[in-house]
Amino acid sequence: MGGEWSDVPERLLGWMERHWRLVVVLVWLGACALFTWQRWGNILGFALGDTDDNLRMAQVRALLNGQGWYDLRQYRFDPAFGGANIHWSRIVDLPIAALILLGRLFTTGADAERMAVAVAPMLPYVVLLFGIALTARRLISPAAFVAAFVALYFAGATNGMFMPTRIDHHGWQLASLSLVIAGLADPDRRRGGLTVGLASAFSLSIGLEMLIYLALAGAAQVLMWVSDARERDRLLSYAASISGGCAVGFLLFASYDNRAPVCDALSPVWLSDALLGGALLALLAWRSPARWTTRLALAAVAGLVVAGFHALAWPHCLSRLEGVSPEVDRLWLSNVREAKPITQHSWRTGVTIASLPAAGLLGWIWLTFLHRRDPERLRRILGPAVITAAAFALLFWQVRAGPASQLLGAIGCSALTATLLPRLWNAKNSLVVVLGSTALVLVASGGAAPLALALYPDKGGGKQTESQRLNNRANRLCPTLWAMRPVAQQPKGMVFTFIDLGPRLIAVTKHSALGGPYHRNGQAIADSMNAFRGSPEQARMLILKHRSDYLLVCPHMNQATIYRAQTPKGFYAQLERGATFPWLQPIDLGKDSPLKMWRVVK
Repeated sequence: MGGEWSDVPERLLGWMERHWRLVVVLVWLGACALFTWQRWGNILGFALGDTDDNLRMAQVRALLNGQGWYDLRQYRFDPAFGGANIHWSRIVDLPIAALILLGRLFTTGADAERMAVAVAPMLPYVVLLFGIALTARRLISPAAFVAAFVALYFAGATNGMFMPTRIDHHGWQLASLSLVIAGLADPDRRRGGLTVGLASAFSLSIGLEMLIYLALAGAAQVLMWVSDARERDRLLSYAASISGGCAVGFLLFASYDNRAPVCDALSPVWLSDALLGGALLALLAWRSPARWTTRLALAAVAGLVVAGFHALAWPHCLSRLEGVSPEVDRLWLSNVREAKPITQHSWRTGVTIASLPAAGLLGWIWLTFLHRRDPERLRRILGPAVITAAAFALLFWQVRAGPASQLLGAIGCSALTATLLPRLWNAKNSLVVVLGSTALVLVASGGAAPLALALYPDKGGGKQTESQRLNNRANRLCPTLWAMRPVAQQPKGMVFTFIDLGPRLIAVTKHSALGGPYHRNGQAIADSMNAFRGSPEQARMLILKHRSDYLLVCPHMNQATIYRAQTPKGFYAQLERGATFPWLQPIDLGKDSPLKMWRVVK
C-alpha cells in the first residue's frame, strides 16, 4: 500500500517538474476564474472597494480625457484651491486605460470600465506566481512551487490585492517583490542581480511602499559579495540595473509634482540616492579586493557615504516620509486602521493574518538549517529569509505589512511541506498517509488556524449590537451606485463630505469633492475633520472656505461613528440628531437613502 501511495505523487510531481510553466499558467487561470466568481457582484455593481481604487479610476479617466501624462493632480478634489496633489505615477494607469480602450471596441463605456476593473488586478498575479515558483524551485526543489501555491491559497491578505475591482498599485508592487526574491535566489549571478535591480526600480517607480524590503534586498547582495568575491557579477548587475532603472522610471513616470524634492515618491531625493549608491556598488564590484574583511570595510564606507549624502542633501526626508502636520497626524493618520499594529486589532484578525507568516518564517529557518553546510545555496537563502523576518516583524508596527508578509511566508511554508511530506508517503498505513499529509499541509501552510476560527463562533453567537448593525449597513450601502444615483442627479457642484467618501463620489458622479485620505492634501483633511468635530459656526466657515455647493454625509459609517463618539456636541453629532441650520437646505434623496445631503446657502 505504501508503494502505491508513493508512486502516484512521484509521477504527478515529475510531470509538474517538467511542465512547471504550464502549471503556473493553469493555476493563474484557475485563480482568475475563482476571483471573478467571488467578486462578480462587485464587478456588476462597479464596487471599487477602496478609496484608492476609486481615485485610480478617476485618474485613468482624466488621462483618457486628455489630462497631461506628467500632470497627476486631481482637479476634482478641492477645485477652489487648484486640485489635489497626488503622489502616484502613471505606471498602474496604463493597463487599466488600455483595457478600457480595448473594451470600447466591443461594448459601451460603462461595461468597458467594468471589464477593465475586473481584469487589470489579475494581470500581475501571474507575475507573482512565476516569482514564487522560481524561488521555490531554486531554493527547495523543482516541484516545491506546488506547495507554495497551496500556502498562497490561504494568503487572504495577499490575494485580496489581486481581486477584481482592486485596481490600485499594491498588486504590481507585490508581484515585483516576488521577482526580487526570485532574483536573490537565482544561482545565475548576473541574471539574479539584474532581476533584483530592475524589479526594485519598477516597484520604486510605482511607489515607496516596499522600500524597506527593497533596501534589505540590496544589502543582502552586498553581503553575498562580502562573503564570496565571485558574487561580484551579481552586485555589478544589480548596481547598474537599479540605478539605470530608477533613472528611466523617473524620466518616464515622475509627475510634475514629483520632480520636486519630495520624500514620498521616486523624486530627485531617492533618484540621487540610487545613482550614488549604484555608482559606489559598481566601483566596489569592479575592484573586488581579495580579502573579505577589506570588502566588508569598503561596503560599510559606501553605506556611510550614501547615508551621509542623504542626511546632508535631504534632511527633510529623515523623518516620517508622509510629511504631514502634527494636526493631521493627530486627527487622521494615527487613526488609520491599516496603520495600526496587529496587536491593536482583534485576536481573530491577528491570527488570520499572522498564522501563515509565522509558519513561513519557521519554514525559512528550517530551510536554512537544512543547507547550513552548503555556503553557495545558504547565501541565496539568507537574504529572502531575513526579508521574511522583517516583514513579519513589521506586522507589529503596521498591519498593512500583511500582504507582503504572507507572500514571503508562502515560500517558507513550501519548504516545510516539500521536505516533510515525502516522509509520510512511505508509511504502510494508508490512513496515516491521508490524515498525516492533510494535517501537515494545513499546519505547514498556515491554513489550520483560519480554518479552526471558521468553525469556532464569535463570543455571543456572532450577534450584532444595533450600533454595529447600523455601522455595517452604512459602510455597505453608502458607496453603492444605488445610493449615489440621487446624488449624481443633482446639478454639478462641489461637495463637502467625509474624506473617505470623496474618492467614491468623484468616481461615480459628476461632482467635485473636498478630497480623500491622501497625506499630501493635509489641509483639506484637517478642514474636514475640524468641520465635523467643531461647532456649527466653524463648520460653516470651513465649508464656505472651500466654495462648497453641497454637504453630504453617511450616518453611522466609520468616520461618522468616530465624530459622534469623540465630539458628542460637535457639528456632525448635531446633524445626526436632526438639528437644522438656516444655511443648509435639505435635499430629498429618497426615503430609503442611507445618505443625507444639503444644499449650502451662501
